[in-house]
Amino acid sequence: MQRASATLAALGWRWVPFFDPAFPPGLATLSDPPLGVFLRGHWEVAPAVALVGSRQASTYGREVAEYLAGELARAGVWVVSGMARGVDAAAHRGALAAGGRTAAVWGSGPDRVYPAEHAELAEAIGGSGCLLTEYPPGSPPLPQHFPERNRLIVGLSQVVVVVEANERSGALITARLALDEGRDVMAVPGSVFSRLSTGPNGLIRAGAAPVLGASDILDALGVPAAGPTTAATPEDPVEAAIPAGRSATADAIAATLGRPIAEVLDTLLRLELAGRVVHEADGSYRRAHARPATD
Repeated sequence: MQRASATLAALGWRWVPFFDPAFPPGLATLSDPPLGVFLRGHWEVAPAVALVGSRQASTYGREVAEYLAGELARAGVWVVSGMARGVDAAAHRGALAAGGRTAAVWGSGPDRVYPAEHAELAEAIGGSGCLLTEYPPGSPPLPQHFPERNRLIVGLSQVVVVVEANERSGALITARLALDEGRDVMAVPGSVFSRLSTGPNGLIRAGAAPVLGASDILDALGVPAAGPTTAATPEDPVEAAIPAGRSATADAIAATLGRPIAEVLDTLLRLELAGRVVHEADGSYRRAHARPATD
């Protein structure tokens, strides 16, 4: 036991039992609270919103998650998610980019970063927010752990927002848990042609409030929005040639602008290094700071 505690301490984690003053109070209100949690970083009592959605999120879904998380973080709201691929990771990154606080709830032990490619993201979250899990060291990311950990995401939050989810998505489990626990559920509407919109559109049809911009979530929390920002305004024609909510290849951008492909690639690299665009796995590019016209 002492060796395990020393290993956890070396990794920056500590065990916080239910009766400890540092135990997140929202978790204590759950109908099935954990006996304690392993925690890295710090958790503060403050307004908190869970942003959840599909691991196979579209460009639109990831961009919306980043935008909402950034605006919430700028307003002093904690952004809570599960550090999974897709919407979760985008939400954490959006909050971090805005200099805000974010919490990631794991479905594995504190010594098992999952997915492994998010190790750097985990370091960033633990450094400015918190990582949290109820599973002991050595616990693998078993499928049944994720529905269980979703209740902790709900417990930390006052509002749960579903960004993209198909009809079988774990995000809908989180939404149902939120309703059972008396939390507000909101959803980002999506295209009727996309299966990833089935979840949020169905929630809206069932009575969930639609999210048309960050102000909708902040109003639900009773939190004032942060001051206006101009960070979302494209500063370069190449960035402006990428449609908001979509991605574009370098060839398509070059054709739109009538510029040599080499020149466009050089500009895209500069914009990527500056954090203005994101290079997607399929080779296309999307804006990192797009804002909806309605907000």
